[in-house]
This record gives sequence, C-alpha cells and structure tokens, in this order.
Amino acid sequence: MVTSFNVPRLVIAAPSSGSGKTTVATGLMAAFSERGLAVSPHKAGPDYIDPGYHALATGRPGRNLDAFMCGPELVAPLFAHGATGCDLAVVEGVMGLYDGAAGRGELASTAQVAKLLRAPVVLVVDASSQSRSVAALVHGFASFDPQVRLGGVILNKVGSDRHEVMLREALEEAGMPVLGVLRRAPQVATPSRHLGLVPVAERHTDALASVSALAAQVRAGCDLDALMALARTAPPLACEAWSPAAALTRSGGPTSASPVFEAQGSGGGAPGDGAAPADLGGAPGRRPVVAVAGGPAFTFSYAEHAELLTAAGAEVVTFDPLRDEELPTGTAGLVIGGGFPEMYAPELSANEPLRAAVAAFAAAGGPVAAECAGLLYLGRSLDGKPMCGVLDADARMSERLTLGYREAVAVSDSALARAGTRLRGHEFHRTVIEPGAGAAPAWGFTHPERRVEGFVQQGVHASYLHTHWAAEPSVARRFTEAAAARR
Repeated sequence: MVTSFNVPRLVIAAPSSGSGKTTVATGLMAAFSERGLAVSPHKAGPDYIDPGYHALATGRPGRNLDAFMCGPELVAPLFAHGATGCDLAVVEGVMGLYDGAAGRGELASTAQVAKLLRAPVVLVVDASSQSRSVAALVHGFASFDPQVRLGGVILNKVGSDRHEVMLREALEEAGMPVLGVLRRAPQVATPSRHLGLVPVAERHTDALASVSALAAQVRAGCDLDALMALARTAPPLACEAWSPAAALTRSGGPTSASPVFEAQGSGGGAPGDGAAPADLGGAPGRRPVVAVAGGPAFTFSYAEHAELLTAAGAEVVTFDPLRDEELPTGTAGLVIGGGFPEMYAPELSANEPLRAAVAAFAAAGGPVAAECAGLLYLGRSLDGKPMCGVLDADARMSERLTLGYREAVAVSDSALARAGTRLRGHEFHRTVIEPGAGAAPAWGFTHPERRVEGFVQQGVHASYLHTHWAAEPSVARRFTEAAAARR
C-alpha cells in the first residue's frame, strides 16, 4: 500500500570527500536534538562508522541508504522506516555530490538519494583555498542536474572575517544562500583510520565529547532556523515505510537465477530452503537465540539485520568477543560482522575460552554468518595471533586497501543463502586471507571482476563481502530457520 509520508529533511552533500560533511551532518543532528527535536539520522552509501556518531548525536539508530546494495526502490521506504515519528531527518551524503558506483552513472550517489527522497541539498564547501571562485564551483554543482535542488551552502574552514565577507559576496552574486560559516577548528577533529573515522565503540567517551563540540560549532556558525525552514520545503513522499515483518512476508524465497558459477552442495542448507516463513513465535524462551558479536572489535552492522532476525523469529543477543568468555546461553546461531579486529588481535587471541566455544559451536554444525572481521576471527591466525581455527586459513594486514561495490552470486548452499542467490555487496578491508576461498566458496563475484571468494563448510558462511539483508530478507529467515532447527 502506497501512502503519503512527510517529514522535514535535508541532505548534507559536498563537492568531494574531506570537505566536512560528517562534521556538519553530525553537528546538525546533535544541535537539533538539543532543541528537543526527534532527529532521524541517515547515511548515504555503505559506511558503517559515521552512523555510530549519528546515533550518539540523536539517540536513534544510524541507518544507511544504499541504492546499489538495496536498489533505488528501497531508498525511500527504508528512509521512512527510520524517520517515522520524527521531527526532522538529516542524511549525510557520500563522497562528492554526484559520485556513485564506478561506471554506473548516478547510481548510489548522494544526488540520486536526494532525488529519490525529494529532499533539498545543503552543499558543504571547503573554502580554505578560495574566495570568489566559490561562486563558480557552487553554480556548477547547482546547475549540473536540474532535478537536484541545491537549497544553500555551508562554508567550512573559513580563515577570517575578511575571508568570510569575500565568500558571502561571491555567493550573493550567484544567488545562493549561505546557511552557515564554520571556522577552522582542529579541537573538534576526530581520529581517522583508512577512509573513515575511528568507530565510536573504540573511543566512546572521547566520541561523546567530539559530538558535543561539533554541536557547539554548528550551533554557533549555522542558521538553524533557516536550515529547518529549508527542510520543511521537502514535499510528501509517496511510499510505504519498510518493515521487517512485511519484507519477510513478501520475500517468498531467495532471488535465484541460472548460476554463473557451478553450484556446490555443502550440507549447510536450512530446513525448507527458505520457501516459507518459519513459525517461530510464541512464548519467550522458545525463540532460537542468535548471538551477534559486538564491542569495539566488531562494530559494523546494519540495524535492519537484527530487526529482520527478530521478525523472522529469533531472539537477538549481543556479546563482546573481547570480554565475554562464553557464548550467550542457548546460542543456536552466530553472526559475526565486520570491524577492525586487527586492532584487537592480541586481546581476541587471549580470550581462549570464547575462541574454543566458537570453534566447538561451528564443529557441531551450528549456523554461523561471518563478514569480513568475522571471517578473520574464524581463521587460524590473524597477524600471527591464534584465532578460532574454524577455517584453515591465515590472515594478515596488507598495504593494499580493497574497496568497492561487488555483484555476487552464492556458489554453495549454506545456512545463509541457497546457491544461485544474487546479492550486491561491498568490500572494505586492508587485510588478506590465504587461501581466499575454500573448497566450497561462499560467493562468486560477477562484477567488476570474476572470482570466487569465502568459505562454506558445515553451517559456516564466511566472506569478506558486506551485504545489506533488506535487499534479500530471505537470508534472515533462512538463517533463523537453521538456528531453530538446532534448539
């Protein structure tokens, strides 16, 4: 059922990465939240880290809007799912405004997300090395795509009062409102790693202080009333809010096709091959417990994954592999997502009781879904430190950053997906694992390169590929059914 959904909203974009999008978006979220508004935080693209800061700023889960992994048709419904009942939604863009999936035009760009949400765009411009030229830059971004509505500019890294005057005069000539001016403020800088910030879970106290400082900087430098007025110009969206229960109901089974890679049986299939939702409801305690790794070493997770598992009938329980020496009581399924385990390899290795518990669970055929950091944790070793030993593979840090969108097809039947299931995902790691694939690989990549990757053995599905389960809810149901079969 298509309904009219309306919430004031802004998309925070920039000409390029490093211009200050995260500073402005997080600061705005915190500043408006301090006014007593319910602010819904969103991030365009696959990034897991910025949403952690958004959650600190708003007290609500940070949610991703990724038109490549989930498809353009899910952007507005997923947005509405997160923003329902809120007074304002702020969407932080990805890269430059018009940058998207390589070779795919506008797909997965901030501009596409803004158009799908019919949201006005605020352009954050690093003005540190320009004056009147800022008008030409902004004019180009405003006119490049007439369907993108650029509602104003926030100038970042302004050096002086005189510099601000020159910038304002130039933009006034161009007819572009200046909605904020931020001076250089190294005291609110946050530490970064690879291509993003250090996750909140690794520096929670300092992160709180950073978010508070960002709110103060934005409050002092931006016209919050004008920004809210701009947000209110967004028209209603004709969409139905996404819900995990409805998504599972509509997903009668995996998206299958003629396999590009030869399918391999692995003995890891779930009962019923995901043909129908399992009847796993009922009294508390009867739901299968799905343990989800968390804590500083495993911070990469999309909120919709836990929501889908819960809707499929699981009881989701979080544990911290750095501190907990046992799996949660009654664990029937294990999800180990991404993060930066290489930063905690000694501590993870030192927790021998939990490593033994994970190994025993996997050896007994328990369903395990592991992505990236989870893959490394299941291997024999990481940078020479013993890990769980579930997989006959060793991982190490590398000088090369592997980054980009992937199109994949499941090669082997597993507790997560039937062979032939197609998903789009994202790789982001500076590690290598040898071998890169087992006898029964997890995925075959069909774009941008053809190769097999990952491991399927017994109930384990382990891979570098990050996926968004909202794109294929049947994987959550299938995994929950596999867990239910082990109760």
